[in-house]
Amino acid sequence: MELGLKNRRALVLGASQGLGKAIAKALVEEGCKVGLVSRSKARLEQTRAAIGAHHVFECDLNQPKASGKVVQEAIKQMGGVDILVTNTGGPPKGSFTQLTHEQWVEGFQGLWMSAVDAMSAAIPGMKTQKWGRVIMITSLVAKEPSIPLTISSGYRAGLTGLCKSVANEVAPFNVTVNAVLPGYTMTDRLKELGVDLEKVAQDIPAKRIGKPEELAALVAFLVSEPAAYITGQSILCDGGATKGI
Repeated sequence: MELGLKNRRALVLGASQGLGKAIAKALVEEGCKVGLVSRSKARLEQTRAAIGAHHVFECDLNQPKASGKVVQEAIKQMGGVDILVTNTGGPPKGSFTQLTHEQWVEGFQGLWMSAVDAMSAAIPGMKTQKWGRVIMITSLVAKEPSIPLTISSGYRAGLTGLCKSVANEVAPFNVTVNAVLPGYTMTDRLKELGVDLEKVAQDIPAKRIGKPEELAALVAFLVSEPAAYITGQSILCDGGATKGI
């Protein structure tokens, strides 16, 4: 299938490793001119060399207003942003009674405001040119909350509502907004959480952990020309792990 992405300008947040890196690689392979965002300059340069990305932007998305500023800089350097992928690392785990006020505030900035500010900076240009794609990388906990992942469960569920609201607002301008909800996928984040991969895999209908490349392929399709009529959706990529409808 021809995705119609050649020379589209894509900016991927949290792109130096894990899911963000896989997404950026998939977009490069489809002919996009890709900009990478990460807090680590060294990892950015390594990733750019590894996947053939075109631009790198050093930015700590946990800092207030940082994501909006980096999108504005990307628009300046790249001549515009046609595709925006919002993606950040996960917040600390813990039950509600264990979490501190400071952790909630940090999670709000990292998960919520980084997406809001980035979209606020990118969408006006998309509306003007009558073409744009926004993908919000969230998590299966947006649909099926997890007790240890309280902060993530709360804020990512809210992003589902934001996705639908913004999608409806910008649809007349040929701009789509969708959320992609990864399940258990083979990244460093799983290692940080101390997940027993063999045990978890047995509870997944597909009987295995997902690959970053599989989620990246979904994102590449959703930002494509053939997917122009898909918007406001929250799409799971979890091997069937989520039990709800």
